[in-house]
Amino acid sequence: MKIHKEGRKTVLIAFIFLILLNAGVYHFAADILIVFVILALSIGAFCCLLNFFRDSTCIHKEDTHNIVISPADGKIVVIEEVFEPEYFEAKRLQVSVFMNITDVHVNWVPVDGTVIHSSYQKGRFQAAYLPKSSAENERSSVVIERGNGDQILVRQIAGAMARRVVTYVQVGHPCHINEELGFIKFGSRVDLFLPLNADIRVKLDEKVRGNKTIIALLT
Repeated sequence: MKIHKEGRKTVLIAFIFLILLNAGVYHFAADILIVFVILALSIGAFCCLLNFFRDSTCIHKEDTHNIVISPADGKIVVIEEVFEPEYFEAKRLQVSVFMNITDVHVNWVPVDGTVIHSSYQKGRFQAAYLPKSSAENERSSVVIERGNGDQILVRQIAGAMARRVVTYVQVGHPCHINEELGFIKFGSRVDLFLPLNADIRVKLDEKVRGNKTIIALLT
């Protein structure tokens, strides 16, 4: 299993801590059963940590022209026309992907284009599946402009457990499908704000794969 770069330090610290913990329990515990219980719990916790920080090798091999690819693994929790107040100040189609703790938390560039805006807002850490988390939680917003002038907003949102949103792309740089947009540590969500004429190809509660599932077709 390949560990994502955002998790290597965390995994190493956890490994050292668990080794020291189990060494201490082995040395001081009066009952051998306690030693095995702590060891089993430690192995389980470490395996969960490895699973969370696993890296994704999913590559989209089909034509990327005029498609919006899923920016994350997870479940579709929102498909609706909304007023986007922070950047567009206009109506857009919102599609949101909720990532639970078992999903790969790598975020992907959803369209080919150029990054024209990037911003970060501090905020709360409410459950990421709640609609108001899009406007109230800690978040990072990236706007990508396609060759025809269409603009797509991607918003990474920290959840109740997430405490760090990482964004890699930079303003003025070209970006493409199959490139990493960033990473969110622990349960979280990614919102897409698309043109109103986008042809949505997913349904509510549908499971999607980052950099693989086609979210929408664009003109």
